[in-house]
Amino acid sequence: MKRVLFLMSDTGGGHRATATAIQAAMQQRYPNLYEYNMVDVFKDYTPFPFRHMPELYPFWVTKSSFTWGLGYMLINGPKRWRNLLRLAFYLSWRGGIHRLFRENPADVVVSVHSLFNHAGMKVLKHIAPERPPFVTVVTDLVSTPFSWYHPDVDRCLVPTPEAYQRGLKMHMRPGQLRLTGLPVHPTFVENVPDKLTARQRLGWEPRRLSVLLVSGGDATGPVYELTRAIDAACLDIQLAIVAGRNQPLEQKLNACTWNQPTHIYPFVNMATLMPAADILITKAGPSTIAEANVMGLPMIISGKIPGQENGNVNRVTDNGAGVYAPTPAEVVKCLHDWTQSTPDILESYSAASRQLAYPQAAWTVAEEIHDLVQHREAHPNRAILPSWSALFPKIRPDVSQPPDGLF
Repeated sequence: MKRVLFLMSDTGGGHRATATAIQAAMQQRYPNLYEYNMVDVFKDYTPFPFRHMPELYPFWVTKSSFTWGLGYMLINGPKRWRNLLRLAFYLSWRGGIHRLFRENPADVVVSVHSLFNHAGMKVLKHIAPERPPFVTVVTDLVSTPFSWYHPDVDRCLVPTPEAYQRGLKMHMRPGQLRLTGLPVHPTFVENVPDKLTARQRLGWEPRRLSVLLVSGGDATGPVYELTRAIDAACLDIQLAIVAGRNQPLEQKLNACTWNQPTHIYPFVNMATLMPAADILITKAGPSTIAEANVMGLPMIISGKIPGQENGNVNRVTDNGAGVYAPTPAEVVKCLHDWTQSTPDILESYSAASRQLAYPQAAWTVAEEIHDLVQHREAHPNRAILPSWSALFPKIRPDVSQPPDGLF
């Protein structure tokens, strides 16, 4: 079996969700042909303080979004700054990235995180002249950091026309770029129940306008304040709130009394909730927006991460798929207006949201990856090395720095 190595990190839920969607599509399309390995590169293969990024990320973007936005500006600033940061990351990470590839032999590498492309490619190019194909799957929709684009990758698969144009601006070749859409899990596309069936399965009231509120896997942002503002408005709705991995928030919400039917969930498969909803309230996370587009859900964008999610808001609002309401009061006003409007208003937002969808994206990406592997198979002189460990039989797995002479 051929081996697929996913480079990701749980800095937000979108990277893992994208990798999982691609894996599911490949397992459907090419059963028994591949085995899969998903690695959190920050956690397992970078030094302090980077290895703590999965834990720091939700705190950082919630409590100090200004500094996060500043970091985004530096990464996307003048070329000398970008190059300096890339060099700094590479010098700090190269030993761990070398160990990553040695411990995880692969026939194709798929990166779904922007910060691993340059260090990963640089290490692979030094290890051996015949490296495995390297595929980048861009998981930011519009305001894509320049770190997504490396000139030597075999494919750079992008989610939107804006991301495609940004790749050309970064001197990517048209032959490298593919507009595929952002992969969503097949469960959002296949055998999706109608609203009544979905609500019956969840125990929701079948005919009441249903509002789903999410804020990423870690439920970042002022979720509690937002839910209390909605509750105080006494709207004719039923409300579903996803607390994600935020257990203190879940406990706090469960302790509340509510003026409308309210359902509170921990981290849950969104494919079970979205079909039952009429309206989605969410921060501007790319994966959630892509899933909502496939489901045709009107969106109220209640927040964004500065820099990288600015374009996501514009994509939703400029195309009539939703509105931006960055305060609880604005969210409540929008909900009030929509509950008082005629059905055709929500239907218009729903149709616009569905127009932005790429429901086949996961399978399109799966085909791109498979085609690259098959192309290498058809050219024996460019065959994939069966195991990186075979290159360095005398190197112990726990060595943190690469051998002399490689860099």
